[in-house]
Amino acid sequence: MNKIKFRDHHHYKDGGLLRSEKVERKIIEIILNSATLDSSESESSKVWELKHSSGCCQLARILAQKRNLNCEIAEVSALLHDIYVVKSGKYQDHAKLGAPLSEDLLNHIGGFTLKEIKKISKAIYYHSEKEIYTNEPYVELIKDVDVFDCSLYINAEGYYRLHKLEIIVDEYIKRIKKVRQELNLPEEPVFRQR
Repeated sequence: MNKIKFRDHHHYKDGGLLRSEKVERKIIEIILNSATLDSSESESSKVWELKHSSGCCQLARILAQKRNLNCEIAEVSALLHDIYVVKSGKYQDHAKLGAPLSEDLLNHIGGFTLKEIKKISKAIYYHSEKEIYTNEPYVELIKDVDVFDCSLYINAEGYYRLHKLEIIVDEYIKRIKKVRQELNLPEEPVFRQR
């Protein structure tokens, strides 16, 4: 009979965390301890970054299974995709500026191979280019996870229409519809209403 080995920890309290759990715990600690996100100059907030990183992580776990991708690489990429915003409070070029921050953090945490770090960093670097489609499964996953998670919040559509070109919003909608279909959800509403 096969015995399942269970780890003796729960709620992220002991030192026996998996490497992805260490990343999850670290990003939460960074957000909670951020003076930058408390600042009136910040374009984001602690609440949003906690909700969005957690939502994206869970969606990445689900879509990674559907797409037959490595769940741990997917969830770590999702957790860190907005690390520059978390640290700076700014969105300008946050994807490209966040990639080296993610590499530093993963090297500090340890346990990740150079190949895994590069895969995660690449997904972060390109995640803002939602209108560009690639053959990179983790890049596409993080683009889809990011826009889909945002679509689940009231006023996301209005924010996008105010701050992004119409052709970019159209690509966001295409991605959201694709994920909704993949998850066997109704096509409409694309964005959460009330």
